[in-house]
Amino acid sequence: MSNRKVPLRKCVATQEMKPKRELVRIVRSKEGEVSIDLTGKKSGRGAYLTKDRDCILNAQKKSILENHLKTKIDPSLYQELLELVEKESS
Repeated sequence: MSNRKVPLRKCVATQEMKPKRELVRIVRSKEGEVSIDLTGKKSGRGAYLTKDRDCILNAQKKSILENHLKTKIDPSLYQELLELVEKESS
């Protein structure tokens, strides 16, 4: 039995290194379109956020994703993230 290496990524809001599965990836395409990447395979500039309500609200309040992805982010994206976290926690 081989132990597989767990890929780690850094949350842009908390600056913590966590397993990739505990984070959600937000990606900005070359066209400037921002979307949630559940597969982790979309091409473009990516940023990882912890799947936590407080973390998402903090990122929204401090415009962390906007700064990291260097683009304006629609408030509906944060709403989508919050709904995703609510689904997974229940």
